[in-house]
Amino acid sequence: MEKKLSFSPPVVIASSFATLIFLGTVLMKLPFATTTPISWVDAFFLVTSATTVTGLSVFDPGSTLTMFGEIILLVLIQCGGIGLMTFAVAILILLRKKIGLQHRIYLQESFNQPSIGGIVKLAKHILLFVLITESIAIVFLTLHWIPRFGFGDALYYSLFHVISAFNNAGFSLFSDNLMGFTSDPLVILIVTSLIIIGGIGFVVVIDISRKNKFRAWSLHTKLMIVGTLIINAIATLILLILEFNNNDTIGKMGIFEKMMTSYFNAVTPRTAGFNMIDYGQMEDPSLLFTMLLMFIGAGSASTASGIKLTTFIVIIAATFAFFRQQEDPVLFKRSISREIIIRSLVISTVSLATVFIFAFALTITEQLPLLPLLFEVFSAFGTVGISMGITSQLSELGKVFICVLMFLGRIGPLTLFFILTKPKKVKYKYPNDQVFTG
Repeated sequence: MEKKLSFSPPVVIASSFATLIFLGTVLMKLPFATTTPISWVDAFFLVTSATTVTGLSVFDPGSTLTMFGEIILLVLIQCGGIGLMTFAVAILILLRKKIGLQHRIYLQESFNQPSIGGIVKLAKHILLFVLITESIAIVFLTLHWIPRFGFGDALYYSLFHVISAFNNAGFSLFSDNLMGFTSDPLVILIVTSLIIIGGIGFVVVIDISRKNKFRAWSLHTKLMIVGTLIINAIATLILLILEFNNNDTIGKMGIFEKMMTSYFNAVTPRTAGFNMIDYGQMEDPSLLFTMLLMFIGAGSASTASGIKLTTFIVIIAATFAFFRQQEDPVLFKRSISREIIIRSLVISTVSLATVFIFAFALTITEQLPLLPLLFEVFSAFGTVGISMGITSQLSELGKVFICVLMFLGRIGPLTLFFILTKPKKVKYKYPNDQVFTG
C-alpha cells in the first residue's frame, strides 16, 4: 500500500533544484574545477544559473573552468533542463525498479499534466527524445566543426553547445559566446532549432509524434506551434528593422547575414541565452522588445521559463473576447475555460510583481543605469541569460538577488506561493457588490 505523500509536489520540485544547486556549488569550489580560485558567491551564481538553465555568468566559463568544471556545468544544465525528477525516474527504470505513486505524482507536477495516467510512459518517451535529438545535433555540428577545430575539440564543443542549446541554457565555451558565427548559417540553424525544440515543450513533441495531422493535435499543441511560428516571424522582422542601420550590431553585415542574425536574436530571448551581438549596443526599442520576449518565454513542461507563450496567448484571446462581448474566448474552435483565464492572469500578475520587486531592490543595491538593470532582471526571471554586460559588475548582494530570481523563474513564482500558503476551503459565500474599474 502506497504511503501518503510526505511533501507536496511543489515542495519536492523546488527542493530538488535547491539540492542540485547546493551540491553543484560545493563541486564548483573544488580546486580542480577552476583554473583560478573563485568566491563562494561566484560559484553559487554560476551553479544557480546552470541549474535554472539561465546562462548568466560573472566570469567567462570557457577560460575559468577546467574540463572537470565544464562537465559539472553540463550535468547541471541537463538535470536542470529536463528536471531532476525525470533523471530519478530514468535511474529507477534502468535499475528495473517499480515507479511508485509518489514518483508518478512528482512527474505529473513536473510535466504539468492533468493526471498521472501514462506519466511513466511519457517520461520514457521524453528521455528517449532528448537522447536522440541531442545525438543527431552533436553529429551534424561535429562534422561541421572538424575542419575548424579538429575532431577532438569539435566533438567536445558540439557536445557542450548542443546540450546548452537544447536545454535553453545559453552557456558557451567561446569567450565571445557565438558572436563569431554570424556568417555561419548552419550553426545558426542547428542552435535555433535546438532552442525551439527544447522550448516548445516535451508534451507538444510527443503529441506531434503520435498524430501526424494538425486537426488531431491538442489545443495546447496547436497554440504552441502556431504561436511559436508567428512570434518568431514578427520578432525577426521587428529586430531586423530596428537594428538594420545600427553599425554596432548588424548594420555592417550583408542582407542575408542581417536576416539570419535577426532571426537568431528573435529566437534566443525565448529563454536560450546565446548571443551573436553585443546587447549593450542595441537600440533602446530593441532592448524593450527583447525584454517582452524574455518575459513571455516559451512552452510549459519544457526547458524554458517565462510566463509561457500559451499564458500570453490566453490573455490576448480573453482581452479580445471581452471587447467583442463574448462569454468565452475561442481558439481553433475550442473555448477557453474561466479557470485557465484566471490562472493565466494570476501567473502574469505574480510574475510582473516579482520582476518589479527585484528590479526595485537592485536599483537600491546597485549603482548602475536603470535600463541594463531592468534587462538583467527580465533575463534572470525568464532564465534567458543574455545581458547588457553588467553581470560581473553586480555587488555580492546583487548577485544573490539575481540567483533568487533565476530560481523563482525556473520553478515558477506560483510554485513558491503554493509552498508558502495553504489552501483554505470556505463553506460560505459573501453577497456580491459593485466595484467600479477602468
